[in-house]
Amino acid sequence: MAKFLEYQGKEWLGKAGMPVPKGRAASSPEEAKQVAEWIGGPVAVKGQVQAGGRGKAGIVKLVNTPDEAAAAAEEIMSKTVKGLPVRQVLIEEKLDIKKEFYCSIVINNAKEARCPMMMFSTEGGMDIESVPEELIHKVNIDPIFGFQIYDAVDLCVKAGIPDKDISKFASFLTKLAQTHKKYDCQTLEINPFVMTGSGSLICADCKMEIDNSSVGRHPEFNIKIARDLPGEVTELDMIGWSIEETDARGTGFLMNMSYDEVSPGYVGYHPIGGGSAMMGLDALNQVGLKPANYADTSGNPVGSKIYRVAKCVLSQPNLDGYLLGGFMMANQEQWHHANAMVKVLWEELPKKPGLPCVLLLCGNREDESLEILRTGLAGLMTPDGPGKRVEIYGKEHVTDTKFIGERLLALAKEYRAEKEAQGK
Repeated sequence: MAKFLEYQGKEWLGKAGMPVPKGRAASSPEEAKQVAEWIGGPVAVKGQVQAGGRGKAGIVKLVNTPDEAAAAAEEIMSKTVKGLPVRQVLIEEKLDIKKEFYCSIVINNAKEARCPMMMFSTEGGMDIESVPEELIHKVNIDPIFGFQIYDAVDLCVKAGIPDKDISKFASFLTKLAQTHKKYDCQTLEINPFVMTGSGSLICADCKMEIDNSSVGRHPEFNIKIARDLPGEVTELDMIGWSIEETDARGTGFLMNMSYDEVSPGYVGYHPIGGGSAMMGLDALNQVGLKPANYADTSGNPVGSKIYRVAKCVLSQPNLDGYLLGGFMMANQEQWHHANAMVKVLWEELPKKPGLPCVLLLCGNREDESLEILRTGLAGLMTPDGPGKRVEIYGKEHVTDTKFIGERLLALAKEYRAEKEAQGK
């Protein structure tokens, strides 16, 4: 899903008419001070990362003055949470919290449902996994008629909301369901939403994830990449997305894995298909190698698309090898892969002479494809050539992950030793 940071989600909640605290994002301590002055009074300073457990990570602080807000922002923005650097903070008014609640709308994929589902609990502000099952009240939302006010009233009664507050809560939950539908959310979680001392209900937190397939309907979101990413968008992610966005012929997926460019043991990873990808990861894990990226060229893509993906994979710095992992008897025309790889390796290996490349290709037109590889790369694979560590395999090793992993590891050790001897 395309994921929003908390401050972004709250901006869209506010535009949909949901109650949110007064606040704004800041990218520096100075800006945090200015926002705190604008709010006037005690504020919460909240680090903005795509990770849970922010309170436990020490990136949520309550302060009383603008100067304290600046100091808190500086401390928070020096931290990294689950490998993600904190680049922004949300400064918002400190709420007078009387009681915390939990509500989320997710997609219920159970075969008897296949629809959105609302979960509501009077126990908010903690991980939902920590809340006893009997305190989490759920209702499926009819995809045609939506979440009606009587559904909300029933849910509030089951949760034990006092009679005098049911109308207020039912209105809040109904509006939240409308917002979920309006924005094509995959997930919309408010944990917690709070009742203040004055009795108002306010979204104190927000987790919003948009259905990737709906991004084209929402240019207002300005989402750069409509896919799940493990971290911040990188240049490689942008290039990979452009390949898929501009050419619909087969899959040409490419995504960065946030690898450490100075550490040994990372390889350019280029599987063919989802099942093949899992087997290729098994091959790497068995021998202690790690993928620098994730890619996929399946669904019978044309050679030009495969070429662009492989070119990007091999362009990553300080790789110890490259794996084209066709661990499946694919029914696509494999000569597209063969022709693309010949062109890519002739272009890239002279820049990285001796880089290990293990190419496993099998399936439809396998014999012709392997011949294209062997003939096309013959001049590159000479004993002293830049492709001297290129090895080509077919169906005899289609499920032999141990063999493929061990071959790549042995070649990678040779390559590292050669570079160290040359002082590189």
